Amino acid sequence: MNSRTKKLLSYYKPHLGLLCADMVCALIVSLITLILPMCIRYITVQILQENTPNTLVQMYTIGAVMIGLIIVHTFCNMFISYKGHMMGAMMESDMRKELFDHLQKLSFRFYDEQKIGQLMTRTTNDILSLTELYHHGPEDIVISLLKFTGAFIILAYIDVKLTFIVFLFLPVMAVYAFYFNKKMNVALRRSKDRIGDINAQVEDSLSGIRVVKSFTNEEIEQQKFDYENNRFVDSRRDGYKSETYFYEGLIAFTQLITVAVIIFGGAAILNTSLELADLLTFFLCIGIIIEPIQRLVNFARLYQEGITGFDRFMEIMEIEPDIQDSPNAIELEQVRGKLEFVHASFKYIEEHQNVLTDVSLQIDVGEYVAIVGASGAGKSTLCSLIPRFYELNEGQILLDDRDIRDIRLRSLRKNIGIVQQDVYLFAGTVSDNIRYGKMDASKEEIVEAAKKANAHDFIMKLPDGYDTDIGQRGVKLSGGQKQRLSIARVFLKNPPILIFDEATSALDNESEKAVQNSLERLSDNRTTLVIAHRLSTVRNAQRIVVLNENGIDEQGTHEELIALNGTYANLYNMHLKS
Repeated sequence: MNSRTKKLLSYYKPHLGLLCADMVCALIVSLITLILPMCIRYITVQILQENTPNTLVQMYTIGAVMIGLIIVHTFCNMFISYKGHMMGAMMESDMRKELFDHLQKLSFRFYDEQKIGQLMTRTTNDILSLTELYHHGPEDIVISLLKFTGAFIILAYIDVKLTFIVFLFLPVMAVYAFYFNKKMNVALRRSKDRIGDINAQVEDSLSGIRVVKSFTNEEIEQQKFDYENNRFVDSRRDGYKSETYFYEGLIAFTQLITVAVIIFGGAAILNTSLELADLLTFFLCIGIIIEPIQRLVNFARLYQEGITGFDRFMEIMEIEPDIQDSPNAIELEQVRGKLEFVHASFKYIEEHQNVLTDVSLQIDVGEYVAIVGASGAGKSTLCSLIPRFYELNEGQILLDDRDIRDIRLRSLRKNIGIVQQDVYLFAGTVSDNIRYGKMDASKEEIVEAAKKANAHDFIMKLPDGYDTDIGQRGVKLSGGQKQRLSIARVFLKNPPILIFDEATSALDNESEKAVQNSLERLSDNRTTLVIAHRLSTVRNAQRIVVLNENGIDEQGTHEELIALNGTYANLYNMHLKS
């Protein structure tokens, strides 16, 4: 048994009690299905032919027994249908929870290479197909094997020759089923990939709907969608063709078995080697044999759909997070906030050139440092390395003289507050989004954080104040308002290290000035890194570090760098002219 099969079966473990009850019911259903034809045979062969004074009483007694068996059969089937499906749904839920938890552990590097729509498909559609497999899989196998074996024993007991004729069909059916089952598996995998592509395209187009409409490019997006949609239809065409050959072919085989029984059974009656009552029982048992074959056919379909989804699920689960806690990682206590880059180098893709090369930089406790430079110089990358969103290729980053790779990720990131240029707000209220910085914050703390971020006044003008729903990604707010909420979120977190990645770039001049004053107040006694787009916002920084493609180009105060008349002076003069 390989590792993936063990993993597939491991999800039964928390639900073994329910699985056992389901299997017991499946066993009872199978036995009753086999007993009922024997009851009919007993009536036709024994009771009716003897025709004694007790015949009617015997028939009523057998009839009552059969009704009782049918009631038990119905109850067990209802249990299998309801509880079995619930077991499958709970196992699906366990898998989805595990996958979501794993996705949150993967680094930014993973998400740089993935489409969100594809990941959504793996989290929903792929796992959904496993519900039916987990429920019907064991049940179909148990019922099919018991019914098939039991029916064959009964058939052989009635007429060995006729049973042998039926048996001759089975190897041919098995070869036929195996061939088209394999083709169906390939088609199903391709179909799941294509539906993931559709989801990715829809997610991309709808997320950028404002850009689409502003450029009147609805037709272009429709063409992109049509392309992915047509690819999906083509994949389903192959899948349905394989399914049609598979199912209809097996149905044809079962009908041929019935015809063979009629012809050869009729001949046996004419030769007086078989009784009519036995032929009737034989037919009933043939129906019992065909039903497990149909169940196995259905299981094959569920298995192919489920295992294809499971393979896609495992492709994600088997990706090891490239950034993890080291075995001896520690929890941070009493963080002072001293940061140091020691010969740090980094590149996003192994074959590409470095984004940062041999950077050595020390930032003292409580120091306010601005990082500036031309676009692509690595300013945002430098700051993304501190909370270990990405891992250095060479060198070290030290926090309070300790390598950040020796600190637990959760502990490290809890002590760092980040406001990024690309603001992300969650669907919900204003309070919900500010509270994200400290989930147990009181209403007073939320209001205070909003005031520090110069957000309180505009919040109070909203229809429901702090309880106003801001829509998906805060679409009901302006860019400046969204930015101030994200800043308030970090004010509430109140960490010892602050990183502002062009955090004021979306604000108007008045708001920028107010927030800048707040940032400077917040930076007292805290290590603060500010990536600046507008150089006027960093004039008061204690130190300005200028980056270029070769690393650190210059550093010093605003006045020192202007006097140096180098890269910073050129950038600043260009900014004044713009």
